Amino acid sequence: MPTYDGRFFNPPGPLARVTLRTSSDGNAVPDVLMLIDSGADVTLVPQQSIDLLGATIDSDSAYEIMGFDGRKSIARVASLELVFLRRVFRGRFLIGNQECGVLGRDILNHVALLLDGPRLVWDEQNFTGK
Repeated sequence: MPTYDGRFFNPPGPLARVTLRTSSDGNAVPDVLMLIDSGADVTLVPQQSIDLLGATIDSDSAYEIMGFDGRKSIARVASLELVFLRRVFRGRFLIGNQECGVLGRDILNHVALLLDGPRLVWDEQNFTGK
């Protein structure tokens, strides 16, 4: 089971490792750290990963986003493939300036996860439909 991380978050938070890819040329950056955040509407990928990937940023699009503290900022956009739990999510993802990205509900609403805070681990849940 993947563990929570106390290096970036206090108290520790559930971190996932995803792979980011460009659709056009297949370049990939593995092991991108992403906070699992069911309170976030959308996913934000780290600028550093975009730079390593060499992904094209859409110069015609930007979105105003607001953090939990009420501060507003502008996020740019890139078209990417995000691989999480053996699933590929294709789309336009916002770019954040943090070292760690954020997996928001636009991704999380497609998977079943168990966040085990007391044990500081998380895991994918497989339901049999019973």
